[in-house]
Amino acid sequence: MAAGTNPAGDATPAADDTQRKIEELIEAEEGAVNRIGGWLGAAIAAMAVGVSLFHLYAAYEIVPAYVMRPVHVFAVMFLAFLLYPMARRYRDHIMWWDWLLAAGTVGVIGYILWQGDTFGDRAVMAGRWDVIVGVVFIVLLLEATRRTTGMIMPGVAIAFILYALLGHMLPAPWTHRGYALEDLIGHLYMTLEGVFGTTVDVSSSLIILFTIYGAVLMHSGAGKFFIDFSFAAMGGRRNSAGRAVVLSSFLMGGPSGSGVATTVAIGTVAYPLLEKAGYDKNAAGGLLAAGGLGAIISPPVLGAAAFLIAEFLKISYFDVIMMAAIPTLLYYLAILVMVELDAAKYGGSDKRMVAEGELWRLTKGYWFHFISLISIIVFMLIGYSPTLAVFWSTVLAFATSFLSRETALTPSKLVAALKEGTTGVLNVATTCAAAGIIVGVVTLTGLAQRFADIIIGYAGGSLLLTALFSAAIVWIVGLAVPVTASYIMCAVIAAPALIKLGVPDYAAHMFIFYYAVLSEVSPPTALSPFAAAAITGGNPYVTTVQAWKYTMPAFLLPFVFVLDPDGIGLLMKIPKGGSWVDIVTITLATAAGIAAYGFALQGRFLKKSTYIETAIFALAGTFLVFPSLIEVITAPLMGHAWPYPEPTGIAVLLAGTALQWMRRGGGNVEKGTVQA
Repeated sequence: MAAGTNPAGDATPAADDTQRKIEELIEAEEGAVNRIGGWLGAAIAAMAVGVSLFHLYAAYEIVPAYVMRPVHVFAVMFLAFLLYPMARRYRDHIMWWDWLLAAGTVGVIGYILWQGDTFGDRAVMAGRWDVIVGVVFIVLLLEATRRTTGMIMPGVAIAFILYALLGHMLPAPWTHRGYALEDLIGHLYMTLEGVFGTTVDVSSSLIILFTIYGAVLMHSGAGKFFIDFSFAAMGGRRNSAGRAVVLSSFLMGGPSGSGVATTVAIGTVAYPLLEKAGYDKNAAGGLLAAGGLGAIISPPVLGAAAFLIAEFLKISYFDVIMMAAIPTLLYYLAILVMVELDAAKYGGSDKRMVAEGELWRLTKGYWFHFISLISIIVFMLIGYSPTLAVFWSTVLAFATSFLSRETALTPSKLVAALKEGTTGVLNVATTCAAAGIIVGVVTLTGLAQRFADIIIGYAGGSLLLTALFSAAIVWIVGLAVPVTASYIMCAVIAAPALIKLGVPDYAAHMFIFYYAVLSEVSPPTALSPFAAAAITGGNPYVTTVQAWKYTMPAFLLPFVFVLDPDGIGLLMKIPKGGSWVDIVTITLATAAGIAAYGFALQGRFLKKSTYIETAIFALAGTFLVFPSLIEVITAPLMGHAWPYPEPTGIAVLLAGTALQWMRRGGGNVEKGTVQA
């Protein structure tokens, strides 16, 4: 990053080339987007702006659910048919069948709106035309979802539809009484329990508003400011490039909510500096992807699935933010530990990356961008709903952008932000609508409890095995679909098993959420590492492995608040019979355990570790992060559970440190580059 750059800086030709590569990569996963110019492109942009303005209006004024949700789905499907071609060979051309499908969307949604709030009253005895229009609607929805996200999500939805229609033919425990087509269509299309249920409610009332908010911030230069500020703050310190990636990911990830966007924005600036610091292409890409991934779990925005947690559990979004606070800090701590060990291992860079005084210049000129980190939380603390909180935060971001001429949201910038606010949500919104089919079938057939009984049965009633099976299920689902879809599917089929064994519902859903996030760093949908590899020129799959190295200590956290009774302290919940001291204690113990796992994974702490020292650090991490696991292991051996796992973990960690201290002396920096 050149000294003196500002948040309104222009992209370079090299950055444009990289961006094209990244777009091609994402399109390979999510489908190609039409690039339409002329009056037609302007008309589509105008519609997208209008959709954003409608949702901002609905955030301030009450719009009935029977109007809001269908209008949201109509806008999303209509734009999806015009912006996403049926096949890649039709790219950049709107074909006659695209217009036909878009017109069909007008018809099926208009059919709902024309009948008003009485439409759902006859869901239990749907008429002939209700069934016909409902079938057409579901077919159109699945096609829109296929265009925006690929074949997997529509395929899963079709499988659930077939289960509802033919499940009575299956053997126990999968069987159910069976449902006729008119009953299923009535439930999925005519009520607020199917497609227009929880998932679309969240998409229409929160997700799109946060997407608009993020677009406004990015067009006002907030994202670039956070990157510039981070590099300026770390510019004169050891391993400044690695630390700056962690800090900028933390600052930008909070208001972003997008792992890929954060990875790309930081990576285009940071990679040349990481390369100078000794990182090879794959290690640099892994670090960038790991940092970007934090955006999905970082307050105040988090990922789209976080809004669904609040709706599924009927809690406030502020509660979700509070539950995510400590895990987010521990996540970035894990990455920072790995980065510091990289520096100790390979030396890092001590050269200043920015001019003297750059930090003060940036802070003085663009301090108002920091407001975006806290505005949503402040508005919710003073009593605003999440919808109003993000609305007023968007208004505030717009107003404060005029404090600097370079960041002012002029009409052209504002129009671009409002357009991106809608077009940027199409993938998630169609996923949420299609997921309504899955949720509707699960509630109609009672599949959730059947699946819970099956998981528990295979686990033999063991909470540990049930958690492992649930994590594996979420991970496998995440291999095929993005985070939001993965969370929705597993929240309704896997979370009930954990809840049935006594895990608090909020802990079970946060467990599912965190493992759904793994889909961002798991092929074939590992968009963050693949995007990072496009920037660095590394091998996408080796980059993915490197991302796992940086994130693995932190992804052990979900097991803490599921297996350990005191582990809910990491979610800012006071354990039964405990106090705030227990929250502090479990947080510090887990942080120490994460650090110990980092020492083991990197093979060094004060010095390069011997095999024995590596094993000692791994053992210390296990005692500190999984005290309940230690109790399970020691109970059959000793006749009772080992009562002091955390103090033992600290003692083992100190023992490993002492062994390295006694071997002190000699060089600490190894020649070479940071690599796998």
